Amino acid sequence: MSQTLVTYELDGAVALIGLNRADKRNAINEDVIVQLRDAVMRAGDEADVGVLFGHGGNFSAGLDLREALSRATAQSAPPRKRRRHSWHEVFDIIARGPIPFVAALHGAVVGGGLELATAAHVRVGDATAFFGLPEGQRGIFVGGGGTVRIQRVIGYSVMADLMLTGRLLSAEEGLREHVITYLTPAGEALAKAKELAAKIAQNAPDTNWRITNLLPRVNDLSHEDGLFLEYMSSNMARSPETAKRLQEFVDGTAKPLERPDQPKTPA
Repeated sequence: MSQTLVTYELDGAVALIGLNRADKRNAINEDVIVQLRDAVMRAGDEADVGVLFGHGGNFSAGLDLREALSRATAQSAPPRKRRRHSWHEVFDIIARGPIPFVAALHGAVVGGGLELATAAHVRVGDATAFFGLPEGQRGIFVGGGGTVRIQRVIGYSVMADLMLTGRLLSAEEGLREHVITYLTPAGEALAKAKELAAKIAQNAPDTNWRITNLLPRVNDLSHEDGLFLEYMSSNMARSPETAKRLQEFVDGTAKPLERPDQPKTPA
């Protein structure tokens, strides 16, 4: 029986997908990618939101360098035909698939682990999380979509710094550089990610799909083409659920928006 390298659990409308190679700091090899793809596809079929997390003390330390060495030294046979990079395929299913994903990050989130994390739409980190791109020190280059995805999150200057110098970002620095959008105390990232996922699952599925699929594509377009695509989207047929939710707002029965905590007025 094959080893369970990726765990899967359905919690209501939320699919919990865990990297389960803790003894290797959840390093990602092809076996992990195969199981991750199966889990992500299953989540798209039966859940409304997915949560990515890592078992053990780290989210993921990135590429399995032993496997990379095997390829670099021709110890493993290359495929007979060129195909799309397996990491690109799976991470794109996460980033632009049928459901949104929230990533719960702790410990090492480096290299391929950071590439996987930035495929998620919302990222929560706890105080133990640190982020880096050590490819420059390993003689390799990012290959899991990082040139596109990470660069769009943190910008060229920060990404180049991480790769050239081997610098690691702390959890607080990761928050500042937009790697994460929520920072929790140690050990609480997964709970916060589940909370956010449950909230996202209450949205209209069609709107969630537009946010995760249409919005990033608009970012790739010119100003005029972006506005045109937005116009086309806004004039597409709406689901019955949209009419129901709009009616609830008009009737005053819709759930009010949650305002951030207001500063207390001095006495």
